[in-house]
Amino acid sequence: MKFLKKLTLVPFIITCLALLGCGTPAETLFVGGIPDQDTERLARRYEKFATYLSNELNVNVQFKPSIDYSAVVVAFSKGDLDLAFFGGLTGVQARIQDNGAQAIAQRKSDASYLSKFVVKSSLQINDLADLKEQAPNLTLTFGSENSTSGNLMPRLFMLENGIDPDSDFKALPNYSGSHDLTWKLVQDGAFDVGALNYKVWNRAVSEGKADPALVREFYTTPEYYDYNWTVRSDIETKFGDGFTSKIKQALLDLNAEEHSEILELFNADQFISTNNSNYDAIKDTAEALGIIK
Repeated sequence: MKFLKKLTLVPFIITCLALLGCGTPAETLFVGGIPDQDTERLARRYEKFATYLSNELNVNVQFKPSIDYSAVVVAFSKGDLDLAFFGGLTGVQARIQDNGAQAIAQRKSDASYLSKFVVKSSLQINDLADLKEQAPNLTLTFGSENSTSGNLMPRLFMLENGIDPDSDFKALPNYSGSHDLTWKLVQDGAFDVGALNYKVWNRAVSEGKADPALVREFYTTPEYYDYNWTVRSDIETKFGDGFTSKIKQALLDLNAEEHSEILELFNADQFISTNNSNYDAIKDTAEALGIIK
């Protein structure tokens, strides 16, 4: 009987040793990001990034796509995402819902971010004063309602210049859902004016996708803080003490010599340290405009 008991333990022991010997923890790090650009580019971005992060941290890393900005915030707040690349506003929203979550890194350019206003090339609009005068005859599209560079900050600068996007135009503003779609809607003639992320617009121009005969920029906003990587408050409960620092270091270690494709897909030269307080102005603006209650 003792011999038989020993035999029955063998498969159990072998299984345990196999699990311990594989070198990969059972936990999976789930990563997400706001769907601010075309889905093909986002898929390539996070496929490359997940492979890099998995190698750096020695954990399983899985990207979870989301249908819109709000869905990323919800997934993060529920614990379905451990790490997410947010815009300034969505990052604030996520950290409000997960008290203790930390913004740990941003692109160098995120400390001085910009929005672009674009218009049908046929219209005689060259600044916000022209926009204000002609607004009653125009239609407007933002990006996502929860976009910092595609709604919140353009809206703020319009209001500061005496333009109310909710009452001064021919109709209520449209929300395209992504920056790429914003300029395309203007180029295709569906809307007269659009506001979007300057990096997306600049790339569309440099790649020859935006036709200057149909759509052109006419105003660039002042600078503000925007995108950031945020980790959940319980990340170290799940992966151990010091794991936040390990993720942050992996982000800071991305460099053009070794990781040029990943950085290009994030429209970045490098990632640098950040913290929650850098986005206080975003929070204050969102509260003032009633976007955060």
